[in-house]
Amino acid sequence: MNREVFDREMTKILDSELKLPLIQIGLIRDVMLKEDKAAMTLITTELEQEQGITEIRCKQIEGLLRTMGMTDIHIRVKQVSAEEKHSITVRAQEMKPSGQQPANRGGAQGSFPVSPLIKAGVQFIAVASGKGGVGKSTVTLNLALSLQKAGKKVGIIDADIYGFSIPDMMGIHEKPEPTNSRPTPIESDGVQVISTGFFVKGNDPVLWRGPRLGRMLSSFLNDVMWGPLDYMLIDLPPGTGDIALAVHQMIPECSEIIVTTPQSTATVVAERAGLMALQTNHRILGVVENMSYYEDPSGTKHYIFGKGGGEKLANQLNTSLLTQIPIVPDDLESTKPNLLSSIYDNLAHHIIQSSS
Repeated sequence: MNREVFDREMTKILDSELKLPLIQIGLIRDVMLKEDKAAMTLITTELEQEQGITEIRCKQIEGLLRTMGMTDIHIRVKQVSAEEKHSITVRAQEMKPSGQQPANRGGAQGSFPVSPLIKAGVQFIAVASGKGGVGKSTVTLNLALSLQKAGKKVGIIDADIYGFSIPDMMGIHEKPEPTNSRPTPIESDGVQVISTGFFVKGNDPVLWRGPRLGRMLSSFLNDVMWGPLDYMLIDLPPGTGDIALAVHQMIPECSEIIVTTPQSTATVVAERAGLMALQTNHRILGVVENMSYYEDPSGTKHYIFGKGGGEKLANQLNTSLLTQIPIVPDDLESTKPNLLSSIYDNLAHHIIQSSS
Protein backbone atom coordinates (compact mmCIF):
# COMPACT_ATOMS: atom_id res chain seq x y z
CA MET A 1 0.00 0.00 0.00
CA ASN A 2 1.30 3.46 -0.82
CA ARG A 3 0.97 6.47 1.48
CA GLU A 4 -1.54 8.25 -0.74
CA VAL A 5 -4.00 5.35 -0.47
CA PHE A 6 -3.40 5.10 3.29
CA ASP A 7 -4.07 8.81 3.84
CA ARG A 8 -7.22 8.66 1.74
CA GLU A 9 -8.64 5.66 3.59
CA MET A 10 -7.73 7.03 7.03
CA THR A 11 -9.91 10.10 6.38
CA LYS A 12 -12.85 7.80 7.20
CA ILE A 13 -11.89 7.86 10.92
CA LEU A 14 -13.01 11.15 12.43
CA ASP A 15 -12.42 12.98 15.69
CA SER A 16 -15.79 12.92 17.46
CA GLU A 17 -15.60 16.57 18.48
CA LEU A 18 -14.23 18.33 15.40
CA LYS A 19 -15.64 15.89 12.85
CA LEU A 20 -12.28 16.00 11.08
CA PRO A 21 -10.12 13.01 10.11
CA LEU A 22 -7.62 12.00 12.78
CA ILE A 23 -4.93 11.75 10.12
CA GLN A 24 -5.48 15.33 8.98
CA ILE A 25 -5.31 16.91 12.42
CA GLY A 26 -2.15 15.13 13.45
CA LEU A 27 -3.62 12.51 15.78
CA ILE A 28 -2.23 9.68 13.62
CA ARG A 29 1.53 10.14 13.17
CA ASP A 30 4.83 8.40 12.40
CA VAL A 31 3.29 6.23 9.71
CA MET A 32 5.43 3.46 8.22
CA LEU A 33 4.11 1.23 5.44
CA LYS A 34 5.78 -1.75 3.79
CA GLU A 35 4.02 -4.48 1.84
CA ASP A 36 1.44 -5.93 4.29
CA LYS A 37 2.94 -4.14 7.32
CA ALA A 38 1.76 -0.90 8.90
CA ALA A 39 2.98 0.96 11.97
CA MET A 40 1.89 4.32 13.34
CA THR A 41 1.34 6.39 16.47
CA LEU A 42 -2.11 7.33 17.75
CA ILE A 43 -2.27 10.48 19.88
CA THR A 44 -4.72 10.24 22.77
CA THR A 45 -5.42 11.51 26.29
CA GLU A 46 -5.69 9.72 29.60
CA LEU A 47 -9.41 10.47 29.73
CA GLU A 48 -9.96 8.96 26.26
CA GLN A 49 -8.11 5.85 27.40
CA GLU A 50 -10.20 5.57 30.56
CA GLN A 51 -13.42 5.99 28.60
CA GLY A 52 -12.45 3.31 26.07
CA ILE A 53 -12.32 5.78 23.17
CA THR A 54 -8.65 4.99 22.47
CA GLU A 55 -9.36 1.27 22.24
CA ILE A 56 -12.27 1.93 19.89
CA ARG A 57 -10.09 4.09 17.61
CA CYS A 58 -7.37 1.44 17.52
CA LYS A 59 -9.95 -1.15 16.47
CA GLN A 60 -11.30 1.21 13.80
CA ILE A 61 -7.82 1.75 12.37
CA GLU A 62 -6.95 -1.93 12.48
CA GLY A 63 -10.26 -2.96 10.94
CA LEU A 64 -9.90 -0.48 8.10
CA LEU A 65 -6.32 -1.56 7.38
CA ARG A 66 -7.28 -5.23 7.32
CA THR A 67 -9.95 -4.53 4.70
CA MET A 68 -7.09 -3.10 2.62
CA GLY A 69 -4.99 -6.27 2.94
CA MET A 70 -2.68 -5.25 5.80
CA THR A 71 -2.02 -8.15 8.17
CA ASP A 72 0.93 -6.99 10.30
CA ILE A 73 -0.35 -3.89 12.11
CA HIS A 74 1.29 -2.11 15.02
CA ILE A 75 -0.35 0.95 16.63
CA ARG A 76 1.64 2.79 19.26
CA VAL A 77 -0.43 4.89 21.65
CA LYS A 78 1.10 8.15 22.80
CA GLN A 79 -0.68 9.86 25.70
CA VAL A 80 -0.66 13.64 25.79
CA SER A 81 -2.21 16.06 28.25
CA ALA A 82 -5.68 17.48 27.65
CA GLU A 83 -4.01 20.87 27.10
CA GLU A 84 -1.76 19.47 24.35
CA LYS A 85 -4.74 17.78 22.70
CA HIS A 86 -6.66 21.04 22.92
CA SER A 87 -3.81 22.88 21.19
CA ILE A 88 -3.87 20.32 18.39
CA THR A 89 -7.61 20.62 17.92
CA VAL A 90 -7.54 24.43 18.06
CA ARG A 91 -5.03 24.44 15.20
CA ALA A 92 -7.20 21.93 13.37
CA GLN A 93 -10.24 24.20 13.53
CA GLU A 94 -8.45 26.58 11.19
CA MET A 95 -8.53 23.81 8.59
CA LYS A 96 -12.32 23.80 8.45
CA PRO A 97 -14.01 25.90 5.77
CA SER A 98 -15.75 29.09 6.86
CA GLY A 99 -19.16 28.38 8.35
CA GLN A 100 -18.21 24.86 9.42
CA GLN A 101 -16.53 25.62 12.73
CA PRO A 102 -17.74 23.48 15.62
CA ALA A 103 -20.04 25.19 18.07
CA ASN A 104 -17.99 27.30 20.46
CA ARG A 105 -19.29 27.16 23.98
CA GLY A 106 -16.42 29.36 25.18
CA GLY A 107 -14.71 29.29 28.54
CA ALA A 108 -12.02 26.94 29.74
CA GLN A 109 -13.83 23.96 28.31
CA GLY A 110 -12.89 24.99 24.76
CA SER A 111 -15.02 24.19 21.71
CA PHE A 112 -17.51 21.36 21.47
CA PRO A 113 -19.74 20.11 18.66
CA VAL A 114 -23.50 20.33 18.76
CA SER A 115 -24.68 16.94 20.01
CA PRO A 116 -26.80 14.86 17.61
CA LEU A 117 -29.19 14.45 20.55
CA ILE A 118 -29.85 18.19 20.45
CA LYS A 119 -30.36 18.04 16.69
CA ALA A 120 -32.81 15.18 17.21
CA GLY A 121 -34.95 17.32 19.52
CA VAL A 122 -34.24 15.43 22.74
CA GLN A 123 -35.31 17.45 25.76
CA PHE A 124 -32.54 17.79 28.34
CA ILE A 125 -33.23 18.16 32.06
CA ALA A 126 -30.32 18.64 34.45
CA VAL A 127 -30.99 17.75 38.07
CA ALA A 128 -28.86 19.99 40.29
CA SER A 129 -28.28 20.68 43.96
CA GLY A 130 -26.09 22.93 46.03
CA LYS A 131 -24.72 20.18 48.27
CA GLY A 132 -24.50 16.42 48.39
CA GLY A 133 -26.75 14.14 50.38
CA VAL A 134 -30.05 15.82 49.49
CA GLY A 135 -31.32 12.98 47.30
CA LYS A 136 -30.55 14.45 43.88
CA SER A 137 -29.74 11.09 42.30
CA THR A 138 -32.86 9.54 43.83
CA VAL A 139 -34.96 12.28 42.27
CA THR A 140 -33.20 11.79 38.92
CA LEU A 141 -33.80 8.05 38.88
CA ASN A 142 -37.41 8.08 40.04
CA LEU A 143 -38.35 10.90 37.66
CA ALA A 144 -36.78 8.92 34.80
CA LEU A 145 -38.78 5.82 35.74
CA SER A 146 -42.02 7.81 35.94
CA LEU A 147 -41.38 9.46 32.58
CA GLN A 148 -40.73 6.01 31.12
CA LYS A 149 -43.93 4.71 32.70
CA ALA A 150 -45.76 7.59 31.03
CA GLY A 151 -44.65 6.28 27.65
CA LYS A 152 -41.56 8.44 27.11
CA LYS A 153 -38.17 7.21 25.93
CA VAL A 154 -35.70 8.26 28.61
CA GLY A 155 -31.94 8.30 29.10
CA ILE A 156 -29.79 9.19 32.10
CA ILE A 157 -26.28 10.62 32.03
CA ASP A 158 -24.84 10.05 35.49
CA ALA A 159 -22.37 12.93 35.44
CA ASP A 160 -21.92 13.08 39.20
CA ILE A 161 -18.22 12.52 38.69
CA TYR A 162 -17.27 12.19 42.36
CA GLY A 163 -20.40 10.50 43.67
CA PHE A 164 -21.86 8.41 40.83
CA SER A 165 -24.60 6.21 42.23
CA ILE A 166 -27.16 5.61 39.47
CA PRO A 167 -25.73 2.20 38.39
CA ASP A 168 -25.84 0.85 41.96
CA MET A 169 -29.34 2.23 42.53
CA MET A 170 -30.52 0.49 39.36
CA GLY A 171 -28.65 -2.76 40.06
CA ILE A 172 -26.43 -2.35 36.99
CA HIS A 173 -23.20 -4.30 37.32
CA GLU A 174 -22.15 -4.83 33.70
CA LYS A 175 -20.13 -2.42 31.56
CA PRO A 176 -21.25 -0.90 28.25
CA GLU A 177 -20.38 -2.93 25.17
CA PRO A 178 -19.37 -1.13 21.95
CA THR A 179 -21.67 -1.28 18.92
CA ASN A 180 -20.08 -0.29 15.61
CA SER A 181 -17.05 0.80 17.67
CA ARG A 182 -19.14 3.16 19.83
CA PRO A 183 -20.13 2.68 23.49
CA THR A 184 -23.72 1.61 23.99
CA PRO A 185 -25.70 2.63 27.09
CA ILE A 186 -26.95 0.01 29.52
CA GLU A 187 -30.73 -0.31 29.56
CA SER A 188 -32.47 -1.05 32.86
CA ASP A 189 -36.20 -0.82 33.56
CA GLY A 190 -36.62 0.69 30.10
CA VAL A 191 -34.20 3.55 30.82
CA GLN A 192 -30.89 3.98 28.95
CA VAL A 193 -27.98 4.78 31.27
CA ILE A 194 -24.40 5.91 30.87
CA SER A 195 -22.33 6.70 33.95
CA THR A 196 -18.89 7.89 34.91
CA GLY A 197 -18.84 4.83 37.15
CA PHE A 198 -18.71 2.56 34.09
CA PHE A 199 -15.22 3.86 33.30
CA VAL A 200 -13.67 3.84 36.78
CA LYS A 201 -11.93 0.82 38.26
CA GLY A 202 -13.58 -0.45 41.42
CA ASN A 203 -14.03 2.27 44.00
CA ASP A 204 -10.98 4.27 42.91
CA PRO A 205 -11.26 8.04 43.42
CA VAL A 206 -11.76 10.17 40.32
CA LEU A 207 -9.09 12.82 39.99
CA TRP A 208 -10.31 14.55 36.84
CA ARG A 209 -10.41 18.33 36.59
CA GLY A 210 -11.23 21.16 34.20
CA PRO A 211 -11.15 20.36 30.46
CA ARG A 212 -11.05 16.60 31.08
CA LEU A 213 -14.48 16.77 32.67
CA GLY A 214 -15.85 18.73 29.75
CA ARG A 215 -14.50 16.21 27.30
CA MET A 216 -16.03 13.38 29.30
CA LEU A 217 -19.46 14.99 29.00
CA SER A 218 -18.86 15.72 25.32
CA SER A 219 -18.05 12.05 24.80
CA PHE A 220 -21.25 10.97 26.54
CA LEU A 221 -23.25 13.32 24.32
CA ASN A 222 -21.52 12.60 21.02
CA ASP A 223 -19.79 9.21 21.10
CA VAL A 224 -22.34 7.04 22.91
CA MET A 225 -24.77 5.22 20.61
CA TRP A 226 -28.04 6.27 22.25
CA GLY A 227 -31.33 4.79 21.13
CA PRO A 228 -34.30 7.07 20.33
CA LEU A 229 -35.00 9.43 23.23
CA ASP A 230 -37.62 11.95 24.28
CA TYR A 231 -35.89 13.05 27.49
CA MET A 232 -32.31 12.99 28.70
CA LEU A 233 -31.84 13.50 32.44
CA ILE A 234 -28.40 14.60 33.62
CA ASP A 235 -27.50 13.88 37.24
CA LEU A 236 -25.08 16.73 37.97
CA PRO A 237 -22.47 16.84 40.71
CA PRO A 238 -23.46 19.11 43.61
CA GLY A 239 -22.49 22.75 43.34
CA THR A 240 -21.37 24.92 40.46
CA GLY A 241 -18.17 23.23 39.30
CA ASP A 242 -16.71 22.19 35.95
CA ILE A 243 -19.39 19.69 34.95
CA ALA A 244 -22.22 22.12 35.65
CA LEU A 245 -20.39 24.75 33.61
CA ALA A 246 -19.84 22.30 30.75
CA VAL A 247 -23.56 21.48 30.67
CA HIS A 248 -24.38 25.18 30.43
CA GLN A 249 -21.89 25.57 27.60
CA MET A 250 -22.73 22.45 25.59
CA ILE A 251 -26.50 22.27 26.07
CA PRO A 252 -27.88 25.82 26.13
CA GLU A 253 -31.38 24.39 25.62
CA CYS A 254 -31.18 22.36 28.86
CA SER A 255 -33.79 22.92 31.58
CA GLU A 256 -33.05 22.38 35.26
CA ILE A 257 -34.63 21.04 38.41
CA ILE A 258 -33.08 22.19 41.68
CA VAL A 259 -33.21 19.66 44.55
CA THR A 260 -32.94 20.75 48.17
CA THR A 261 -34.01 19.75 51.65
CA PRO A 262 -35.91 22.12 53.97
CA GLN A 263 -32.67 22.95 55.82
CA SER A 264 -31.54 26.55 55.51
CA THR A 265 -27.95 25.48 54.77
CA ALA A 266 -29.13 23.30 51.88
CA THR A 267 -31.30 26.04 50.37
CA VAL A 268 -28.57 28.68 50.60
CA VAL A 269 -26.11 26.62 48.54
CA ALA A 270 -28.89 25.37 46.24
CA GLU A 271 -29.65 28.99 45.41
CA ARG A 272 -26.16 29.31 43.92
CA ALA A 273 -26.84 26.40 41.57
CA GLY A 274 -30.13 28.02 40.57
CA LEU A 275 -28.53 31.42 40.00
CA MET A 276 -25.90 29.81 37.79
CA ALA A 277 -28.71 28.38 35.66
CA LEU A 278 -30.39 31.78 35.39
CA GLN A 279 -27.14 33.56 34.54
CA THR A 280 -26.56 31.14 31.65
CA ASN A 281 -30.15 31.40 30.41
CA HIS A 282 -31.18 27.91 31.42
CA ARG A 283 -34.84 27.51 32.22
CA ILE A 284 -35.53 26.38 35.79
CA LEU A 285 -38.51 24.02 35.80
CA GLY A 286 -38.84 24.32 39.56
CA VAL A 287 -37.65 23.18 42.95
CA VAL A 288 -38.05 19.71 44.46
CA GLU A 289 -37.93 19.64 48.25
CA ASN A 290 -36.76 16.23 49.41
CA MET A 291 -36.94 14.83 52.97
CA SER A 292 -39.70 17.34 53.67
CA TYR A 293 -41.23 15.53 56.62
CA TYR A 294 -41.82 12.17 58.25
CA GLU A 295 -45.39 11.04 58.80
CA ASP A 296 -45.85 8.65 61.71
CA PRO A 297 -48.52 5.92 61.80
CA SER A 298 -50.99 8.31 63.46
CA GLY A 299 -50.74 10.71 60.51
CA THR A 300 -48.78 13.36 62.38
CA LYS A 301 -46.08 15.02 60.28
CA HIS A 302 -42.67 15.65 61.82
CA TYR A 303 -40.50 18.27 60.09
CA ILE A 304 -37.13 16.80 61.01
CA PHE A 305 -35.07 19.09 58.79
CA GLY A 306 -37.11 22.22 59.25
CA LYS A 307 -39.92 23.64 57.18
CA GLY A 308 -40.40 25.98 54.27
CA GLY A 309 -36.91 25.82 52.74
CA GLY A 310 -38.07 24.61 49.35
CA GLU A 311 -40.76 27.26 49.03
CA LYS A 312 -38.32 29.98 50.06
CA LEU A 313 -35.80 28.80 47.48
CA ALA A 314 -38.46 28.70 44.75
CA ASN A 315 -39.43 32.30 45.56
CA GLN A 316 -35.79 33.41 45.46
CA LEU A 317 -35.36 31.85 42.02
CA ASN A 318 -38.73 33.12 40.78
CA THR A 319 -39.92 29.61 40.06
CA SER A 320 -42.35 27.10 41.58
CA LEU A 321 -42.09 24.43 44.25
CA LEU A 322 -42.81 21.34 42.18
CA THR A 323 -43.31 18.86 44.99
CA GLN A 324 -42.40 17.93 48.56
CA ILE A 325 -41.14 14.39 49.02
CA PRO A 326 -41.50 12.86 52.48
CA ILE A 327 -39.12 10.57 54.30
CA VAL A 328 -40.34 6.99 54.00
CA PRO A 329 -38.13 4.51 55.93
CA ASP A 330 -37.37 1.24 54.18
CA ASP A 331 -39.43 -0.77 56.67
CA LEU A 332 -42.52 1.34 55.88
CA GLU A 333 -42.26 1.39 52.08
CA SER A 334 -44.23 -1.85 51.86
CA THR A 335 -47.12 -0.29 53.78
CA LYS A 336 -47.16 2.79 51.53
CA PRO A 337 -46.21 1.32 48.16
CA ASN A 338 -47.91 3.98 46.06
CA LEU A 339 -46.98 7.11 48.00
CA LEU A 340 -43.60 7.94 46.44
CA SER A 341 -44.60 6.47 43.09
CA SER A 342 -47.61 8.78 42.81
CA ILE A 343 -45.50 11.80 43.78
CA TYR A 344 -42.98 11.11 41.02
CA ASP A 345 -45.73 10.27 38.53
CA ASN A 346 -47.29 13.66 39.21
CA LEU A 347 -43.90 15.31 38.83
CA ALA A 348 -43.36 13.53 35.50
CA HIS A 349 -46.83 14.62 34.33
CA HIS A 350 -45.96 18.22 35.18
CA ILE A 351 -42.66 17.97 33.27
CA ILE A 352 -44.41 16.54 30.21
CA GLN A 353 -47.09 19.24 30.31
CA SER A 354 -44.56 22.04 30.69
CA SER A 355 -42.44 20.81 27.81
CA SER A 356 -45.25 20.13 25.35
